[in-house]
Amino acid sequence: MKIQIRPGIGFVRNILLAMFAVGIFLLLTKTLHAQIIVGGPPPDKDTDARMQSAIIDSVSKALLDEYIFLDKAQAMGKHIRDQYKKGAYKSITSRREFAQRITEDVRSISHDLHLGVRFVGDGMIEDIQKSQDSLAPNPWYEEMKAMNYGFKKLEILDGNVGYLDLRGFVPADIAGGTAIAAMNFLSGCDAVIFDLRENGGGDPSMIQLITSYLFDQPVHLNSFYIRSLDTIQQFWTQAYVPGKKIPGAEVFVLTSDFTFSGGEEFSYNLKNLKRGTLIGKTTGGGAHPTNEHLFASLNIQMSVPYGRAINPITGTNWEGVGVTPDVEVDPAKALDVGHMMALQAIAEKTDNLQKKERLQWVAEALAARVNPVSLDENTLRQYEGTYGPRKVWVENGALYYQRESNPQNQLIPLGNDKFMLKGVDYFRAQFVRGEGGNVTTFVGMYDNGTSDRHERSN
Repeated sequence: MKIQIRPGIGFVRNILLAMFAVGIFLLLTKTLHAQIIVGGPPPDKDTDARMQSAIIDSVSKALLDEYIFLDKAQAMGKHIRDQYKKGAYKSITSRREFAQRITEDVRSISHDLHLGVRFVGDGMIEDIQKSQDSLAPNPWYEEMKAMNYGFKKLEILDGNVGYLDLRGFVPADIAGGTAIAAMNFLSGCDAVIFDLRENGGGDPSMIQLITSYLFDQPVHLNSFYIRSLDTIQQFWTQAYVPGKKIPGAEVFVLTSDFTFSGGEEFSYNLKNLKRGTLIGKTTGGGAHPTNEHLFASLNIQMSVPYGRAINPITGTNWEGVGVTPDVEVDPAKALDVGHMMALQAIAEKTDNLQKKERLQWVAEALAARVNPVSLDENTLRQYEGTYGPRKVWVENGALYYQRESNPQNQLIPLGNDKFMLKGVDYFRAQFVRGEGGNVTTFVGMYDNGTSDRHERSN
Protein backbone atom coordinates (compact mmCIF):
# COMPACT_ATOMS: atom_id res chain seq x y z
CA MET A 1 0.00 0.00 0.00
CA LYS A 2 1.30 3.45 -0.85
CA ILE A 3 -0.03 6.68 0.66
CA GLN A 4 1.09 10.00 -0.72
CA ILE A 5 1.34 12.75 1.82
CA ARG A 6 1.04 16.42 1.06
CA PRO A 7 4.21 17.63 -0.67
CA GLY A 8 6.38 20.24 0.95
CA ILE A 9 10.00 21.35 1.18
CA GLY A 10 10.78 19.82 4.53
CA PHE A 11 9.59 21.27 7.83
CA VAL A 12 12.18 19.72 10.08
CA ARG A 13 15.44 19.06 8.32
CA ASN A 14 14.72 16.46 5.63
CA ILE A 15 11.57 14.77 6.92
CA LEU A 16 9.04 17.37 5.78
CA LEU A 17 5.52 18.13 6.78
CA ALA A 18 4.34 14.54 6.47
CA MET A 19 6.04 13.50 9.67
CA PHE A 20 3.78 15.79 11.66
CA ALA A 21 0.76 14.07 10.14
CA VAL A 22 1.52 11.04 12.32
CA GLY A 23 1.22 13.10 15.49
CA ILE A 24 4.87 12.95 16.55
CA PHE A 25 7.80 15.31 16.57
CA LEU A 26 10.65 13.77 14.62
CA LEU A 27 13.95 15.53 14.17
CA LEU A 28 16.54 13.98 11.92
CA THR A 29 19.98 15.19 11.17
CA LYS A 30 21.17 15.46 7.57
CA THR A 31 22.34 11.87 7.58
CA LEU A 32 19.36 10.45 9.47
CA HIS A 33 21.74 8.98 12.03
CA ALA A 34 19.97 10.59 14.98
CA GLN A 35 16.30 10.30 15.82
CA ILE A 36 14.36 12.02 18.57
CA ILE A 37 10.82 10.74 18.78
CA VAL A 38 8.24 11.64 21.40
CA GLY A 39 7.71 8.50 23.48
CA GLY A 40 10.84 6.85 22.10
CA PRO A 41 11.43 5.01 18.81
CA PRO A 42 8.94 2.30 17.82
CA PRO A 43 9.95 -1.34 18.35
CA ASP A 44 12.09 -2.63 15.49
CA LYS A 45 11.13 -5.52 13.21
CA ASP A 46 13.18 -8.27 11.65
CA THR A 47 14.05 -8.41 7.99
CA ASP A 48 15.14 -11.25 5.72
CA ALA A 49 16.16 -11.58 2.07
CA ARG A 50 12.55 -11.69 0.88
CA MET A 51 11.57 -8.58 2.86
CA GLN A 52 14.69 -6.74 1.69
CA SER A 53 13.87 -7.57 -1.92
CA ALA A 54 10.32 -6.26 -1.48
CA ILE A 55 11.58 -3.02 0.06
CA ILE A 56 14.11 -2.54 -2.73
CA ASP A 57 11.38 -3.10 -5.35
CA SER A 58 9.10 -0.50 -3.73
CA VAL A 59 11.90 2.03 -3.29
CA SER A 60 13.15 1.56 -6.85
CA LYS A 61 9.65 1.99 -8.32
CA ALA A 62 9.02 5.18 -6.32
CA LEU A 63 12.32 6.56 -7.56
CA LEU A 64 11.51 5.74 -11.20
CA ASP A 65 8.01 7.16 -10.89
CA GLU A 66 8.89 10.43 -9.22
CA TYR A 67 12.52 11.26 -8.50
CA ILE A 68 13.39 14.52 -10.18
CA PHE A 69 16.33 13.17 -12.19
CA LEU A 70 15.39 10.03 -14.12
CA ASP A 71 18.98 9.02 -14.84
CA LYS A 72 19.85 9.17 -11.14
CA ALA A 73 16.66 7.30 -10.26
CA GLN A 74 17.74 4.51 -12.59
CA ALA A 75 21.27 4.54 -11.21
CA MET A 76 20.05 4.43 -7.60
CA GLY A 77 17.69 1.52 -8.33
CA LYS A 78 20.46 -0.37 -10.08
CA HIS A 79 22.90 0.31 -7.25
CA ILE A 80 20.75 -1.07 -4.45
CA ARG A 81 19.74 -4.09 -6.58
CA ASP A 82 23.42 -4.78 -7.29
CA GLN A 83 24.24 -4.45 -3.62
CA TYR A 84 21.48 -6.94 -2.81
CA LYS A 85 22.73 -9.41 -5.39
CA LYS A 86 26.28 -9.15 -4.06
CA GLY A 87 25.07 -9.97 -0.56
CA ALA A 88 25.91 -6.57 0.88
CA TYR A 89 22.72 -6.61 2.95
CA LYS A 90 22.84 -10.26 3.96
CA SER A 91 24.04 -9.63 7.52
CA ILE A 92 21.38 -6.99 8.23
CA THR A 93 18.49 -8.41 10.26
CA SER A 94 17.00 -5.15 11.58
CA ARG A 95 14.44 -3.41 9.39
CA ARG A 96 15.37 -0.02 10.87
CA GLU A 97 19.04 -0.65 10.12
CA PHE A 98 18.21 -1.84 6.61
CA ALA A 99 16.20 1.32 5.90
CA GLN A 100 19.13 3.41 7.09
CA ARG A 101 21.53 1.47 4.88
CA ILE A 102 19.28 1.92 1.83
CA THR A 103 19.18 5.67 2.58
CA GLU A 104 22.97 5.79 2.67
CA ASP A 105 23.28 3.83 -0.56
CA VAL A 106 20.82 5.90 -2.60
CA ARG A 107 22.33 9.10 -1.26
CA SER A 108 25.78 7.92 -2.30
CA ILE A 109 24.47 8.29 -5.87
CA SER A 110 22.15 11.30 -5.56
CA HIS A 111 23.77 13.27 -2.71
CA ASP A 112 20.21 14.46 -2.08
CA LEU A 113 19.52 15.19 1.60
CA HIS A 114 15.76 15.23 1.01
CA LEU A 115 15.82 11.60 -0.12
CA GLY A 116 15.39 9.07 2.66
CA VAL A 117 13.98 5.67 3.64
CA ARG A 118 12.97 4.93 7.23
CA PHE A 119 11.31 2.27 9.31
CA VAL A 120 7.91 3.15 10.83
CA GLY A 121 6.18 1.19 13.57
CA ASP A 122 2.63 -0.13 13.40
CA GLY A 123 1.32 2.69 15.59
CA MET A 124 2.82 5.31 13.31
CA ILE A 125 1.27 3.61 10.29
CA GLU A 126 -2.13 3.75 11.95
CA ASP A 127 -1.71 7.46 12.67
CA ILE A 128 -0.67 8.17 9.08
CA GLN A 129 -3.65 6.26 7.75
CA LYS A 130 -6.01 8.04 10.14
CA SER A 131 -4.65 11.38 8.94
CA GLN A 132 -5.94 10.51 5.47
CA ASP A 133 -9.50 10.35 6.80
CA SER A 134 -10.93 13.85 6.32
CA LEU A 135 -13.57 13.16 9.00
CA ALA A 136 -11.07 12.19 11.67
CA PRO A 137 -9.12 14.70 13.80
CA ASN A 138 -5.67 15.25 12.32
CA PRO A 139 -3.03 14.91 15.06
CA TRP A 140 -0.59 16.87 12.90
CA TYR A 141 -2.68 20.02 13.30
CA GLU A 142 -2.53 19.73 17.07
CA GLU A 143 1.23 19.18 16.90
CA MET A 144 1.65 22.30 14.80
CA LYS A 145 -0.62 24.32 17.04
CA ALA A 146 1.40 23.30 20.08
CA MET A 147 4.51 24.62 18.32
CA ASN A 148 2.70 27.86 17.38
CA TYR A 149 3.16 26.82 13.75
CA GLY A 150 6.90 27.47 13.95
CA PHE A 151 6.59 31.10 15.11
CA LYS A 152 8.92 30.83 18.09
CA LYS A 153 9.57 34.45 19.07
CA LEU A 154 8.37 37.87 17.95
CA GLU A 155 9.55 41.19 19.37
CA ILE A 156 10.65 44.74 18.67
CA LEU A 157 14.35 45.24 19.37
CA ASP A 158 15.91 48.56 20.37
CA GLY A 159 15.95 51.03 17.50
CA ASN A 160 12.57 49.90 16.12
CA VAL A 161 13.98 46.73 14.62
CA GLY A 162 11.49 43.87 14.29
CA TYR A 163 12.59 40.32 15.08
CA LEU A 164 10.95 37.02 14.12
CA ASP A 165 12.41 33.67 15.14
CA LEU A 166 10.75 31.31 12.67
CA ARG A 167 11.47 27.58 13.00
CA GLY A 168 9.51 26.36 9.96
CA PHE A 169 7.08 27.27 7.18
CA VAL A 170 3.76 25.55 7.91
CA PRO A 171 1.29 25.69 4.96
CA ALA A 172 -0.50 29.01 4.70
CA ASP A 173 -3.94 27.43 4.77
CA ILE A 174 -3.14 26.15 8.27
CA ALA A 175 -0.91 28.85 9.77
CA GLY A 176 -1.80 31.86 7.63
CA GLY A 177 -3.60 33.62 10.48
CA THR A 178 -0.51 33.42 12.70
CA ALA A 179 1.73 34.69 9.89
CA ILE A 180 -0.61 37.59 9.15
CA ALA A 181 -0.69 38.58 12.81
CA ALA A 182 3.11 38.40 13.03
CA MET A 183 3.69 40.49 9.92
CA ASN A 184 1.18 43.11 11.04
CA PHE A 185 2.94 43.26 14.40
CA LEU A 186 6.13 44.11 12.50
CA SER A 187 4.48 46.58 10.12
CA GLY A 188 5.68 49.70 11.92
CA CYS A 189 9.33 48.66 12.05
CA ASP A 190 12.11 50.42 10.17
CA ALA A 191 13.93 47.10 9.75
CA VAL A 192 13.06 43.42 10.21
CA ILE A 193 15.30 40.48 11.12
CA PHE A 194 14.11 37.01 10.13
CA ASP A 195 15.94 34.45 12.24
CA LEU A 196 16.12 31.19 10.27
CA ARG A 197 19.13 29.71 12.08
CA GLU A 198 16.96 26.85 13.35
CA ASN A 199 14.57 26.68 10.42
CA GLY A 200 14.39 23.24 8.79
CA GLY A 201 12.06 24.13 5.93
CA GLY A 202 8.40 23.85 5.12
CA ASP A 203 5.78 24.76 2.57
CA PRO A 204 6.20 27.25 -0.32
CA SER A 205 2.78 28.78 0.35
CA MET A 206 3.95 30.19 3.68
CA ILE A 207 7.17 31.48 2.12
CA GLN A 208 5.01 33.16 -0.50
CA LEU A 209 2.69 34.74 2.10
CA ILE A 210 5.39 36.17 4.36
CA THR A 211 7.48 37.44 1.45
CA SER A 212 4.43 39.18 -0.04
CA TYR A 213 4.57 41.69 2.82
CA LEU A 214 8.04 42.79 1.69
CA PHE A 215 7.13 43.89 -1.85
CA ASP A 216 4.61 46.48 -3.01
CA GLN A 217 4.12 44.80 -6.41
CA PRO A 218 3.92 41.11 -7.42
CA VAL A 219 7.38 39.57 -7.81
CA HIS A 220 8.32 36.16 -9.20
CA LEU A 221 9.93 34.33 -6.29
CA ASN A 222 10.63 30.80 -7.45
CA SER A 223 9.48 27.97 -9.69
CA PHE A 224 9.41 24.19 -9.30
CA TYR A 225 9.82 21.78 -12.19
CA ILE A 226 7.84 18.58 -11.58
CA ARG A 227 9.39 15.72 -13.55
CA SER A 228 6.50 13.24 -13.41
CA LEU A 229 4.09 15.85 -14.79
CA ASP A 230 6.62 17.68 -16.96
CA THR A 231 5.23 20.96 -15.66
CA ILE A 232 6.54 24.09 -13.96
CA GLN A 233 4.77 25.63 -10.96
CA GLN A 234 5.50 29.30 -10.32
CA PHE A 235 5.31 31.17 -7.03
CA TRP A 236 4.79 34.94 -7.01
CA THR A 237 4.25 37.39 -4.18
CA GLN A 238 0.62 38.27 -3.64
CA ALA A 239 -0.71 41.62 -4.77
CA TYR A 240 -2.88 41.84 -1.65
CA VAL A 241 -2.21 40.76 1.91
CA PRO A 242 -4.27 41.47 5.03
CA GLY A 243 -2.82 44.47 6.77
CA LYS A 244 0.07 46.71 5.84
CA LYS A 245 2.98 45.81 3.58
CA ILE A 246 6.50 46.95 4.49
CA PRO A 247 8.33 47.35 1.17
CA GLY A 248 10.50 50.11 2.62
CA ALA A 249 11.75 48.21 5.65
CA GLU A 250 15.36 47.02 5.70
CA VAL A 251 15.45 43.21 5.78
CA PHE A 252 18.06 40.90 7.30
CA VAL A 253 18.01 37.09 7.36
CA LEU A 254 20.03 35.01 9.84
CA THR A 255 21.26 31.61 8.62
CA SER A 256 23.28 28.65 9.84
CA ASP A 257 24.32 25.28 8.47
CA PHE A 258 21.11 23.94 10.02
CA THR A 259 18.97 26.23 7.86
CA PHE A 260 17.52 23.89 5.29
CA SER A 261 15.10 23.51 2.39
CA GLY A 262 12.28 26.06 2.71
CA GLY A 263 14.44 28.16 5.01
CA GLU A 264 16.99 28.20 2.23
CA GLU A 265 14.42 29.12 -0.39
CA PHE A 266 13.29 32.14 1.63
CA SER A 267 16.93 33.23 1.99
CA TYR A 268 17.85 32.50 -1.63
CA ASN A 269 14.82 34.36 -2.96
CA LEU A 270 15.52 37.53 -0.98
CA LYS A 271 19.24 37.44 -1.69
CA ASN A 272 18.78 37.27 -5.45
CA LEU A 273 15.99 39.82 -5.45
CA LYS A 274 18.35 42.08 -3.46
CA ARG A 275 15.60 42.51 -0.88
CA GLY A 276 17.51 41.21 2.13
CA THR A 277 20.99 40.84 3.59
CA LEU A 278 21.96 37.33 4.71
CA ILE A 279 24.08 37.00 7.86
CA GLY A 280 25.56 33.83 9.33
CA LYS A 281 26.80 30.60 7.74
CA THR A 282 26.19 28.78 4.46
CA THR A 283 22.99 26.77 4.67
CA GLY A 284 22.44 23.00 4.41
CA GLY A 285 21.85 22.62 0.66
CA GLY A 286 18.44 21.02 0.03
CA ALA A 287 16.32 22.47 -2.78
CA HIS A 288 14.00 19.66 -3.87
CA PRO A 289 10.30 19.55 -2.90
CA THR A 290 9.37 16.13 -1.63
CA ASN A 291 6.52 13.62 -1.47
CA GLU A 292 6.09 11.10 1.31
CA HIS A 293 5.22 7.48 0.48
CA LEU A 294 4.08 4.86 2.96
CA PHE A 295 4.55 1.18 2.20
CA ALA A 296 2.42 -0.05 5.09
CA SER A 297 2.88 -3.79 4.59
CA LEU A 298 6.64 -3.27 4.73
CA ASN A 299 6.66 -0.81 7.65
CA ILE A 300 8.63 1.59 5.46
CA GLN A 301 8.14 5.28 4.69
CA MET A 302 10.08 7.11 2.03
CA SER A 303 10.74 10.76 1.14
CA VAL A 304 11.03 11.18 -2.62
CA PRO A 305 12.11 14.52 -4.12
CA TYR A 306 9.81 15.00 -7.09
CA GLY A 307 10.86 18.43 -8.37
CA ARG A 308 13.62 20.98 -8.45
CA ALA A 309 13.64 24.68 -7.71
CA ILE A 310 14.40 27.11 -10.53
CA ASN A 311 15.14 30.64 -9.42
CA PRO A 312 13.94 33.17 -12.04
CA ILE A 313 17.12 35.23 -11.65
CA THR A 314 19.87 32.61 -11.41
CA GLY A 315 18.13 29.86 -13.37
CA THR A 316 19.35 27.36 -10.79
CA ASN A 317 19.06 26.67 -7.04
CA TRP A 318 20.98 25.86 -3.86
CA GLU A 319 20.87 22.06 -4.03
CA GLY A 320 24.04 20.53 -2.64
CA VAL A 321 25.81 23.87 -2.18
CA GLY A 322 23.60 25.82 0.19
CA VAL A 323 22.97 29.55 0.27
CA THR A 324 26.02 31.69 0.96
CA PRO A 325 25.46 34.62 3.35
CA ASP A 326 26.37 38.18 2.40
CA VAL A 327 28.08 38.56 5.76
CA GLU A 328 29.70 35.42 7.15
CA VAL A 329 29.83 35.30 10.95
CA ASP A 330 29.49 32.76 13.73
CA PRO A 331 25.73 32.02 13.89
CA ALA A 332 25.89 32.63 17.65
CA LYS A 333 26.77 36.27 16.90
CA ALA A 334 24.51 36.67 13.87
CA LEU A 335 21.65 38.34 15.73
CA ASP A 336 23.84 41.02 17.27
CA VAL A 337 25.56 41.62 13.92
CA GLY A 338 22.20 41.78 12.15
CA HIS A 339 20.86 44.18 14.75
CA MET A 340 23.93 46.41 14.34
CA MET A 341 23.59 46.41 10.57
CA ALA A 342 19.89 47.20 10.84
CA LEU A 343 20.61 50.18 13.10
CA GLN A 344 23.24 51.45 10.67
CA ALA A 345 20.86 51.11 7.73
CA ILE A 346 18.14 52.99 9.61
CA ALA A 347 20.59 55.74 10.64
CA GLU A 348 21.67 56.23 7.03
CA LYS A 349 18.07 56.88 5.99
CA THR A 350 17.21 59.52 8.61
CA ASP A 351 18.13 63.18 8.99
CA ASN A 352 16.90 63.23 12.59
CA LEU A 353 20.02 63.86 14.68
CA GLN A 354 18.40 62.71 17.91
CA LYS A 355 17.34 59.45 16.27
CA LYS A 356 20.83 58.90 14.90
CA GLU A 357 22.32 59.37 18.37
CA ARG A 358 19.87 56.90 19.89
CA LEU A 359 20.69 54.33 17.21
CA GLN A 360 24.40 54.81 17.81
CA TRP A 361 23.84 54.35 21.55
CA VAL A 362 22.27 50.93 20.98
CA ALA A 363 24.88 49.95 18.37
CA GLU A 364 27.74 50.61 20.81
CA ALA A 365 26.43 48.01 23.26
CA LEU A 366 25.95 45.46 20.49
CA ALA A 367 29.49 46.08 19.21
CA ALA A 368 30.85 45.34 22.68
CA ARG A 369 29.17 41.95 22.60
CA VAL A 370 30.26 41.08 19.08
CA ASN A 371 33.86 42.26 19.52
CA PRO A 372 34.56 42.67 23.25
CA VAL A 373 37.18 45.24 24.23
CA SER A 374 39.79 43.73 26.52
CA LEU A 375 41.77 45.89 28.95
CA ASP A 376 44.52 44.59 31.22
CA GLU A 377 44.44 45.25 34.94
CA ASN A 378 47.08 47.97 34.79
CA THR A 379 44.98 49.92 32.33
CA LEU A 380 41.84 49.44 34.40
CA ARG A 381 43.57 50.82 37.48
CA GLN A 382 44.01 54.14 35.66
CA TYR A 383 40.28 54.73 36.19
CA GLU A 384 40.21 53.92 39.93
CA GLY A 385 39.19 56.78 42.18
CA THR A 386 36.41 58.87 43.67
CA TYR A 387 34.49 61.23 41.43
CA GLY A 388 32.05 63.20 43.59
CA PRO A 389 29.38 60.66 44.68
CA ARG A 390 30.83 58.01 42.38
CA LYS A 391 33.46 55.41 43.18
CA VAL A 392 35.39 53.30 40.65
CA TRP A 393 37.66 50.40 41.60
CA VAL A 394 39.25 47.23 40.26
CA GLU A 395 38.26 43.87 41.69
CA ASN A 396 39.26 40.42 40.40
CA GLY A 397 40.50 41.87 37.13
CA ALA A 398 37.31 43.83 36.39
CA LEU A 399 36.32 47.47 36.80
CA TYR A 400 33.39 48.29 39.10
CA TYR A 401 31.27 51.37 39.71
CA GLN A 402 28.96 52.55 42.46
CA ARG A 403 27.10 55.78 43.08
CA GLU A 404 26.49 56.47 46.76
CA SER A 405 24.38 53.63 48.20
CA ASN A 406 23.13 52.37 44.86
CA PRO A 407 24.01 48.82 43.80
CA GLN A 408 27.48 48.33 42.39
CA ASN A 409 27.87 47.43 38.70
CA GLN A 410 30.65 46.15 36.53
CA LEU A 411 31.89 48.58 33.89
CA ILE A 412 32.17 46.99 30.44
CA PRO A 413 34.70 48.72 28.17
CA LEU A 414 33.46 50.14 24.87
CA GLY A 415 36.80 51.69 23.86
CA ASN A 416 38.24 55.21 23.97
CA ASP A 417 37.82 55.51 27.76
CA LYS A 418 34.11 54.77 27.45
CA PHE A 419 32.21 52.13 29.42
CA MET A 420 28.71 50.81 29.88
CA LEU A 421 27.23 49.30 33.02
CA LYS A 422 26.54 45.59 32.90
CA GLY A 423 22.80 45.07 32.72
CA VAL A 424 22.02 48.79 32.48
CA ASP A 425 20.99 50.17 29.10
CA TYR A 426 20.36 53.84 29.84
CA PHE A 427 23.75 54.90 31.27
CA ARG A 428 27.35 55.18 30.02
CA ALA A 429 30.55 56.37 31.66
CA GLN A 430 33.06 58.50 29.79
CA PHE A 431 36.41 59.14 31.45
CA VAL A 432 38.27 62.30 30.48
CA ARG A 433 42.06 62.61 30.61
CA GLY A 434 44.06 65.72 31.39
CA GLU A 435 47.07 67.08 29.54
CA GLY A 436 49.40 64.56 31.19
CA GLY A 437 47.25 61.64 30.10
CA ASN A 438 45.90 60.91 33.57
CA VAL A 439 42.17 60.37 34.10
CA THR A 440 40.72 63.52 35.69
CA THR A 441 36.97 63.47 35.13
CA PHE A 442 33.99 61.10 35.13
CA VAL A 443 31.16 62.05 32.77
CA GLY A 444 27.89 60.23 33.28
CA MET A 445 25.89 60.06 30.04
CA TYR A 446 22.23 59.10 29.74
CA ASP A 447 20.29 57.81 26.77
CA ASN A 448 18.00 60.88 26.83
CA GLY A 449 20.94 63.07 25.85
CA THR A 450 21.67 64.55 29.28
CA SER A 451 24.94 64.19 31.19
CA ASP A 452 26.66 65.14 34.42
CA ARG A 453 30.34 65.31 35.34
CA HIS A 454 32.45 65.04 38.44
CA GLU A 455 36.15 65.71 38.89
CA ARG A 456 38.41 63.11 40.40
CA SER A 457 39.17 63.80 44.07
CA ASN A 458 41.70 61.00 44.69
